[in-house]
Amino acid sequence: MQPQKMITASSFPWTICFLTHFSSIGFWGLVNNAGISTFGETGWLPMETYEKFADVNLLGSIRTTLAFLPLLRKYKGRIVFMSSIIAYFTLGNGIYSMTKAAIEKFCDALRLEMKKFGVQVSDPGNYARSTKIQPPLSAEEIWSELSEEEKAVYNKEYVQERANFFNSILSEGSTNGNEVVDAMVDALTSPAPKARYMVAKLKEKVLVFVCALFPTAVMDSVLSYALSKVKLA
Repeated sequence: MQPQKMITASSFPWTICFLTHFSSIGFWGLVNNAGISTFGETGWLPMETYEKFADVNLLGSIRTTLAFLPLLRKYKGRIVFMSSIIAYFTLGNGIYSMTKAAIEKFCDALRLEMKKFGVQVSDPGNYARSTKIQPPLSAEEIWSELSEEEKAVYNKEYVQERANFFNSILSEGSTNGNEVVDAMVDALTSPAPKARYMVAKLKEKVLVFVCALFPTAVMDSVLSYALSKVKLA
């Protein structure tokens, strides 16, 4: 077995100047907010896209956390991770849900291991319109990027309906991100910060609650029904 390389601040050259500066003045909080989004069923996306999403949405936050962890331990600081309610269920954007679910579990482990630092998780909910993380999708654009093998399985009507469904979700998102910012500020400054901040609309909170309450088989049936308006050719 090959020896494992220890990841330290020096593993990330871009952090050296920051660490040098903050080592002398103190470092209180870190907010991990990098993220990208897209839409598509599993076979529609190439492996390169999965690797890119894992690198940005998951590993990017882990790299930054590991780099600044010594300072956060030293100054008993706080870490805020921008997760999403989409970590609890998926409706056609499994690649994004996958990375956010992984972030949730990374935070759970880190919070327990570094409890004295007040490690927190902030869930922004559906704020796609305010963050511009995901622009509206064109069915033609999706279709043009499918492989010939996938085009032989799916039809344009199906892709169009999926694009319409996803765009309708985007259109319902809040254009005001102030609630997210307020949650971040509270997580960083409150004497008693929450482990999680469920910043979302009421119906989104209800969906998360229902997903946790009912058996997986029941929720699979419900979510599958929501996605079953258009049949394959």
